[in-house]
Amino acid sequence: MFIGGLTAFFAATIAISQDDIKKVIAYSTCSQLGYMIFICGLSEYSLSIFHLVNHAFFKALLFLSAGSVIHSLSGEQDLRKFGELTKFIPFTYSMMLLGFLALAGFPFLSGFYSKDLILEISFSKHLLGSTFSYWLGSISAFLTAFYSFRVLYYTFWAKTNLFKYYVQNIHELPKNMGFALVILSIGSLLSGYFLKDAFVGMGSTFWGNSIYKLGLHNIGLDFEFIPLEVKNIPLVFSLTGLFLGISLNNFLNFNKKVKSTTYRKVIVSYPQNFAPILWFFFHKWYLDYLYNYYLGYTILKYSYESFYKLLDKGFIEILGVQGLSKTCYKISERISLSQLGVIYNLACFLFLGLILLNLLIFIF
Repeated sequence: MFIGGLTAFFAATIAISQDDIKKVIAYSTCSQLGYMIFICGLSEYSLSIFHLVNHAFFKALLFLSAGSVIHSLSGEQDLRKFGELTKFIPFTYSMMLLGFLALAGFPFLSGFYSKDLILEISFSKHLLGSTFSYWLGSISAFLTAFYSFRVLYYTFWAKTNLFKYYVQNIHELPKNMGFALVILSIGSLLSGYFLKDAFVGMGSTFWGNSIYKLGLHNIGLDFEFIPLEVKNIPLVFSLTGLFLGISLNNFLNFNKKVKSTTYRKVIVSYPQNFAPILWFFFHKWYLDYLYNYYLGYTILKYSYESFYKLLDKGFIEILGVQGLSKTCYKISERISLSQLGVIYNLACFLFLGLILLNLLIFIF
């Protein structure tokens, strides 16, 4: 529960600070995996698979739509260089809009059915970890809607920053590729509604007897008696994130570049006051630095000093490869001293060899 809830929140905070359209969607995937993990911590395995199936539809739709945007712009992936693409690629825009709405948990789309149910069940099980995961999941729902509509704003609605070369060569994706997006869009629209009874709810036997649940965890009705205002908290958070993702980017002065050189590479679509915290999120909470410097570097240094220098280049080389080769070389060198190329020496060795051979035959 704790790992899943923290993963959902952690990846969502990173997604709001990324400039690369594919990175935003990729970190969104990590965030949604956090939801699946923390509901497994509450023994609701079928609900985790239900969210996985729904997520597969709209996340595949988003990745392929992002690929269509990138391909139409000759490989460009930076959100800051997009804008006003609605008039150029309207079909891709409609597919991406549907995918992000489903991801944000917009009512009656596929993500709404599984994500809200995950949060409701986590709230209904009165455990410290489940309450912690519920609030982290609700905040992550807000962040999900925010970065989803931030991507839509800078890709399709904002004033364009496209180069003339991109505008001249922009094109919609071919029909046979668009057909795959249509199939995924249907799943993003309808999978939650049509599959909910197959995966979750009273009477559902999705796993059969393959996964055993203790009777203590087999409570499927508690979430039905949650107060309505609690049920609506994730929806309110998502709609708030949706509204802020559009309004903040549209109305506030978010297009100033950061003056400080320390934060120059941080995303420029946020005001300068947010630069330090965005810089922190942009670098993934500096966890990569901690991994690489304190864990990876320490292990590599220890491995070099202990295993490479002491064992591989030391003990093993001396007793193994180098030791064996040097021993064979010395033995062959001494044997070669007896081979002087003189005929009577060769005859003497031949005669001694015949005597030894006869002795062996006589003995055995």
